[in-house]
Amino acid sequence: MDAPLDDPLTDFTRRTVTVDDTPRAVYVAGEGPAVVVMAEMPGISPQVADFARHLRDAGFAVYMPSLFGRDGAYPTAADGLAVLRRACVSAEFQALAADVSSPVTHWLRGLARVAHRERGGPGVGAVGMCFTGGFALSMMLDPAVTAPVLCQPSLPLHNPGGVQIAPDELVTLRRRLEREDLSVRAYRFEGDRHCTAARFEAYARALGPRFVGTVLPDGAANPSPPPFFAEVVACPHSVVTAHLLDREGEPTRAARDEIVAFLSARLRPQTHGASASTIPATTLSHGANEP
Repeated sequence: MDAPLDDPLTDFTRRTVTVDDTPRAVYVAGEGPAVVVMAEMPGISPQVADFARHLRDAGFAVYMPSLFGRDGAYPTAADGLAVLRRACVSAEFQALAADVSSPVTHWLRGLARVAHRERGGPGVGAVGMCFTGGFALSMMLDPAVTAPVLCQPSLPLHNPGGVQIAPDELVTLRRRLEREDLSVRAYRFEGDRHCTAARFEAYARALGPRFVGTVLPDGAANPSPPPFFAEVVACPHSVVTAHLLDREGEPTRAARDEIVAFLSARLRPQTHGASASTIPATTLSHGANEP
């Protein structure tokens, strides 16, 4: 039976999207340019759903695929750890491997094509978090994806300075970023043990000034996140979900606002073509390739 703190997700339309003969549930809501929101561990939690709702209310059509865990479940420590362990040994995610792309990103690129066909506009946004953080970059191998956001990208798990994408694909993506005047936004907390400064440095070396990394102080994190994040993650980590402080003047809210501005500048026809330098900046610590 569902726990009292679970999210029923009844304000989303649950669809089945099939890509390469693989069907998956996708939760869709809103009107406007499409943004694919990929859940962090341990799945589509109430906090992830609230972030998707925020994008919906900001004028985007959100496509939220079910990749792991029980949809809408409140992230308890025991259940979340079980989901994490299953995902770590799944060939679909390649959670421990560096310099390779997770096979699931092929499916996600297909979802982006579906979303772009349905919603139109200059392109599709992709927001990945934690386990799926780097997936947003891999999705740029499809031309439909023009606005990638990497929130605390945490794979490969056992290589804190590694990135989970093939080197030749990184070269292809850097060329595309420069050719089309695009940028990649990324966010992490300073003391995050799962998304380290070394990982941001690796992305910056690979992508140059097209990688815009933002680092938030640990003290800006919500001190009372759900049990999975308090007991298993055990450090400031989830910038726009579990560790978000949704109050005026809070760095995490500023980061979320900056993500919305970035998506708007890239995905709305009247503002398409804005360069990275024209996206509204917050008072957070960030730069073109700041670790």
